Amino acid sequence: MPNLKEDDNALREVLTQAKTIAVVGHSDKRDRTSYQIAQFLRQSGYTVYAVNPLIKEIDGQPSYAALQEIPEPVDIVNVFRRSEYLSEIIDEAISINAKTVWAQLGVWHQASAQKAVDAGLKVVMDACIKIEYLRLQVDSTGNV
Repeated sequence: MPNLKEDDNALREVLTQAKTIAVVGHSDKRDRTSYQIAQFLRQSGYTVYAVNPLIKEIDGQPSYAALQEIPEPVDIVNVFRRSEYLSEIIDEAISINAKTVWAQLGVWHQASAQKAVDAGLKVVMDACIKIEYLRLQVDSTGNV
């Protein structure tokens, strides 16, 4: 299975090399996991873009309707949507030349993962980016 979840070195490399993360399904509600993790990623030094067509802005920052609207290249597309949406999100990630698609805990779709890998993207499925960041003791300067 083309999933980096079991490869700590690969996960660490993805997290240390990334600068820009698009959070697909970013909520504007502070009690939602997507909101909390996006905030954590911002505090950890990443540039984080919210992608949610139902919300215009979150905490004064614009929320984008689609990945294609983000004004700079994206390193990681972090997905907080149900598995059935992964295929279209991966199509968008491929179209913007994202480097990695990271699907949160419980989000997994084998055919979509394979499509991303075939297009040259790295794939992490069914893993929480915050948990992995903390477990691997990554910091945004690339030190371990």
